[in-house]
Amino acid sequence: MSEPDNADRLKALEERIRKAKGEPEVAHHSESHHSQAQLAWRMVTELVAGLGIGFGIGYGLDVLLGTGPWLMVLFIFLGLAAGVKVMLRSAQELQIRQLADRADEDGDG
Repeated sequence: MSEPDNADRLKALEERIRKAKGEPEVAHHSESHHSQAQLAWRMVTELVAGLGIGFGIGYGLDVLLGTGPWLMVLFIFLGLAAGVKVMLRSAQELQIRQLADRADEDGDG
């Protein structure tokens, strides 16, 4: 059997044992921690991508136009601003999702 099949079978067995013992369902802390780490890496990646793209565009224009580092510096700052803007949008998405989850748990809809 392949590895995913064994993992699925193990989870199913754990679930059956938990139900047989009458234990309440346990929230998996590691899954929420994992999703937080994914979000953090996503934000870091977005910021670095903005800086990298700004550097690439600025350096390319400087080489083509012979303007020295001025366009590179300008586009690095523009890339930084774009990266921060995307990071803030990601954080806002997370906040909206958490508020919706809390509302669902409270039954407020």
